[in-house]
Amino acid sequence: MTRSTPLTASPQAPRRRRLRADAVAGPTLAEVAARAGVSEITVSRVMRGAGNVSKATAARVMEAVRETGYVRNRLAGSLAGHRSNQIGVLLPSLGNIVFPDVLNGIEDGLEAAGFHPVLGITHYRPEREEHLLASLLAWRPAGLIVTGTRHTAPARAMLGAAGVPVVEVMDVDTAPVDMAVGISHRAAGAAMAQHLLARGYRRFGYVGHDLTADERAAQRRDGFRAALAEAGMDAPVECLSGTPSSVGAGREALARLLEGAAPQAVFFSNDDMATGGVFHCLAAGIDLPSGLAIAGFNGLEIGQQLPRPLTTIGSRRRDIGRTAAGMILARLAGEAPAPVADVGFTLIPGATA
Repeated sequence: MTRSTPLTASPQAPRRRRLRADAVAGPTLAEVAARAGVSEITVSRVMRGAGNVSKATAARVMEAVRETGYVRNRLAGSLAGHRSNQIGVLLPSLGNIVFPDVLNGIEDGLEAAGFHPVLGITHYRPEREEHLLASLLAWRPAGLIVTGTRHTAPARAMLGAAGVPVVEVMDVDTAPVDMAVGISHRAAGAAMAQHLLARGYRRFGYVGHDLTADERAAQRRDGFRAALAEAGMDAPVECLSGTPSSVGAGREALARLLEGAAPQAVFFSNDDMATGGVFHCLAAGIDLPSGLAIAGFNGLEIGQQLPRPLTTIGSRRRDIGRTAAGMILARLAGEAPAPVADVGFTLIPGATA
C-alpha cells in the first residue's frame, strides 16, 4: 500500500463548504471483548501481538474481530480528535489504464476540498483487499472508495462498521454496502448484443480472460448472452483464456476459437483483449468487419487508434472517480446523496463491426 500524501490531523477545507472529516467510531474494544468472552486487556494484547495469550483465546478474539468488523485505531492518543484528510482507495490494478483513469477522477474531485487518496492495490484478490482494508481503517480515514461489490465476509463487516462514508465503484448491479457509483455491466453487455444484432450478425462468439477474478467482465458476458437468447439466437461459442487480461491473451484466444467455430461477430471482455483479436485478424488475413466483426469494452485510446477504430462501449471511468469523490464529500458535509449513481455508458460504433 502506498501513500500519496503524509497523514495530517486537520484538513484544510475551503471556507465555502465545511467538511467534517471526523471518523465516527465503529465497533469498540469492549464489544469485541464481550463477544469473545474475555477482558478488554486480553483483546488489546491479541491485537498488539503480545505473546502472553493462549492460542485458543487468541483465535476466539480474532473470530470476534472478524464478526464485528473491528479494526485497531492506530491514531488513538496520537492525533487529537482523530481527524484525517485522507480517503482510503482500494483498486485492483494500476497496470490496466482503466483504474488510473478512475484514480485521476477521484483526485480531481478531492483536491479542491483539501482531501487526498491513500492507495492500496488488491491485484483482484479478495483476501488482499481484506488485509489492505484493515490497514487503512486502522489509520481512521475520512472515507473509503473500494472497487466492486465482491468482498470477503470480514471485509464486508469492516465496511459496514467503518463509521465513515463508503463508496463501491464500477458496478451498480448489486446493492451497495453504503453507496455505489458506476455502470450496469449487464446492461452494457446487452447493449452490445443488440447493436450487433441490428447490424445483421446472427452467429456470435465471445472471448474473455479470467472471469473468476473480474466479476464485471463476467456480468457483461452474462448480459450479452441473455440479450442474444431473448432475441432467439444460439448461445455464442466461447474461448476463455483463464489468464489476466492482455493484448496477447486476446490474440491467442481468438485464434483458438476460430479453429473450431465460424462466428460472424465476436464480443471480447474488454478492449485489450479485442485489440489482440484485431492483431490476429491482421496476421491471418481476415478482413474486418466483412470476414469477422470484433467488439470490445472500455473505449480505450488504443482501440480507437487502430487502422480500423474498434467497435466498443465507453465506460466513463474518470466520471466514476469524480462522482465517488463527490459522494464522500457530500456525506462529510452532512448531506445525503443518493446511494447509487449510474453514470451510464456510450456505445462507440467504430469500424470493426
